[in-house]
Amino acid sequence: MTDAIFQVRTSSVRFPAKAFKKIEGKTLLWHVVQRVKTARLIDRLIIATTDKEEDDRIEEFAQQNGLLCYRGSERDVLDRYYQAAKQFGSEVIVRITPDDPFKDPQIIDQFVSYFVNSNGSLDYVSNTIIPSYPEGIDLEVFSFKALERAWIEADKPSEREHVTPYIWKNSDKFQIKNLIYRKDLSNFRWTIDYPQDMEFTVEIYKRLYPVKKIFLMEDILEILEKEPDLQKINDGIMHGEGYLKSLKEDKLQNKNKKI
Repeated sequence: MTDAIFQVRTSSVRFPAKAFKKIEGKTLLWHVVQRVKTARLIDRLIIATTDKEEDDRIEEFAQQNGLLCYRGSERDVLDRYYQAAKQFGSEVIVRITPDDPFKDPQIIDQFVSYFVNSNGSLDYVSNTIIPSYPEGIDLEVFSFKALERAWIEADKPSEREHVTPYIWKNSDKFQIKNLIYRKDLSNFRWTIDYPQDMEFTVEIYKRLYPVKKIFLMEDILEILEKEPDLQKINDGIMHGEGYLKSLKEDKLQNKNKKI
């Protein structure tokens, strides 16, 4: 069973409740779900949210849209993923972050196919270790066994909060593969952490969604080639800011252990 697991919560220091911000009359979360749904090789979609009262609305969204839902730890997202995958019997997991508004179903199918066709020789496939795709077209596919081992062994804040670092930082323990696009597009920022990211997203949807509901990465690139100034809307934001914050917490944890 190949499952897409969405990690989603209402609280966010940088941009609260962004999952429910409207784009073309529908919420961001709704759009990302529709995009992932059209991937042919995904069997089920699972919402993994927190057990906080404010995230009741996310569980309600899952129920209204016929999605499976698991509720667990807010900060220990690795535990939340593991418990969700265990509860629903996931064998292959595709990690979905719903603050990425342009998830491409064709790329999802390419990565799942690559992973499945390895016939068990790979634990983890992604395009994030050596970035070449736009930020926001990030994709990670991994086995339940790899997730379970990370859940047992990972102990740093960055490893618990960001789910997969323990896997991709330990190539001696896991068989990993990073897929590279034919040209480097890693300078593009297509994720939502701040209001200006949402502004950029709204402009792209405004141009593409009315004519092609599930537009693809190449469609966005064509728009940006015609209108390069669109990229200036959210230019200059640091890549991977949340993960860098977690690395600082790792250092603080190590310091406290020595005291």
